[in-house]
Amino acid sequence: MGNIRQTYIKRVAIELIRHYPESFTGDFAQNKQKVLELTDLGVTVDGKLQVEYKKLANRIAGYATRYVKRKRGT
Repeated sequence: MGNIRQTYIKRVAIELIRHYPESFTGDFAQNKQKVLELTDLGVTVDGKLQVEYKKLANRIAGYATRYVKRKRGT
C-alpha cells in the first residue's frame, strides 16, 4: 500500500505545477528548491535561502515530483 498525502500537500503541489509548469521536473532536489522559492516555507537570511518548515517542503516537493513523472510519463 502506498502513502496517502494530505489534501493541502496535494493542493499546494498541483497549484504550483499549474502556475509554473516549466519549473518542475522529475528531479526532487530541483523541485525542493522551487517549492522553497515559490512559497513562504523558506526564509532568506543574509542572501541565503533557509528552510523554515523542512518536512512540509519535502513532502510538497516529493508529491510534485511524483505528479510530474506520472503526468509526463517519465
